Amino acid sequence: MSRTPARLPVRLPAALALAAVGALALPSGAATAAEEPVDVAVEWYDVTADTVAAAGASTQVTNNRTWAIGWTAAARALRGDGRAEFQEAALAGAVHEALSALAPARATELDAALAETLDRVPDGPAEDAGLAAGRAEARALLADREGDGLDPASVNVTFPVPQPAPGVWQPTPPAFGPALQAGTRNARPFLLSDGDQYRLAPPPTVDSARHRADLAEVAAYGSADSTVRTEHQTETAAFWYGSSLTLYTEPLRVALSRSAEDLGERAELVALFHVALVDTAIATSDSKYAYLAWRPVTALRAAGDADWTPLHVTPSHPDYPSGHGTYSGAAEGVLTALVGARTAPFELTSPTAPGVTRTYTTWRQLSRENIDARVFSGIHTRTADEAGVRLGRTVAAHTLRAAERLFD
Repeated sequence: MSRTPARLPVRLPAALALAAVGALALPSGAATAAEEPVDVAVEWYDVTADTVAAAGASTQVTNNRTWAIGWTAAARALRGDGRAEFQEAALAGAVHEALSALAPARATELDAALAETLDRVPDGPAEDAGLAAGRAEARALLADREGDGLDPASVNVTFPVPQPAPGVWQPTPPAFGPALQAGTRNARPFLLSDGDQYRLAPPPTVDSARHRADLAEVAAYGSADSTVRTEHQTETAAFWYGSSLTLYTEPLRVALSRSAEDLGERAELVALFHVALVDTAIATSDSKYAYLAWRPVTALRAAGDADWTPLHVTPSHPDYPSGHGTYSGAAEGVLTALVGARTAPFELTSPTAPGVTRTYTTWRQLSRENIDARVFSGIHTRTADEAGVRLGRTVAAHTLRAAERLFD
C-alpha cells in the first residue's frame, strides 16, 4: 500500500509476493511463540473486532463506521513520525480513543488493552508524542463525523410502503415488516461526493426475458422445498446468510497479518477497507430505494404460486442491488488492489453454518459464492447479486483513487 496514489502500483508486487506465500515461517531455533514480538496492528485489529462484536451497534454500516473512524485516525497519526515507539503508541492511542467514544460499555477492556500495549513500548518522548497524536486524530475525526447520518436511528428512518404494482417492492413474509436501511442513502459518505454518484442503471423490466429467467432460477433453486438445489448449494446459502461484516472480519485479518508493509500502510489497509464499505452501503441504499425492485417471493407469489417460500427469510428492503453483493465486491476490490488477487490458503467459518469450514485462495471466490448464495437462499435475483458486486467494486476503486484525501 502506498502513501501516495502514484506509488501504489510500485508497491503492489511486494504485497503480491507475500500474499502468494502467506505468513513467513520462523527459522529453526527461533524464539518460541511466547517470546515473539507482538504485532500491534493485529493486536488492535482483534481489540476492534472484539469490541464491535460485544458492544457494536444494531446496524452493520454503523459498525463499519466505527472501524473506519478508529483506523483512519490511526493511519493519519502514523504519518507524523517514523520512530517505532511513536508508531505503536499512536496506533493504540487512536483506536482506543475512537472505540472508547463509540463503545463506552467496553471501557474496562479497552483500557486494559491500551495498558498492555504501552507496557511494551519504551517510555520516553516518542511514546508520549505517539499516544497524544493518536488520541488527537481520533478526537478530530469523531468531531468531523458527528451527525453524519450513520447512527441506527438515521439509518432506519420510517419509509412509507409504496403502492402495490408489478415490480414494486412490498413488505415480505413472514413478518411483513417495514423497509429497513432506507435512511442510509441520505448519510454523509467519507469519499463519495454523494450517495447517488454511482447509481446503477435500472434493473430489468418485469416483462423482460432477463427478469423471467431470474425468477425461474430463484423459483427452482431458492425454494424452501427445492428438489434441484444440491446439498453443497444449500450449505453455500447457509454459509453466507449472516452478517457480511462478521464474515469478512477474518479475510481482512488474514490480509493484514500477512502484509509486509510498514505499520502505517497496514493501518491504511484496514481504514480503506471500512471506508469503502461505509460508502458502498450508502451507494447500495441509494440504488435500492431509487428503484424499489420487488423481492423474488413477492414476484413469484404475484405470478400465481401463492405458497412459494424461500429457503431463508427475505430481508426487509428492496431486491436491487444485493447488499451482500455490494459488500463482497467492495471488499474484493480493496483487498485485490492492496494485497494482491491471490493469497495462501486460509480457512473461514460462518456462524450461520455451524461445523462448516471453507478454504479460499482468492478474494474473488468470496464474491462468487455470495452471488450464488443469495439465489440459493431464495432472497435475491442473480441480476441483483451481480449488479451489487459491480457497484461494490466501483466504489472500492473510487475509494482507492481518493485515498490521499482521507489521510491528509
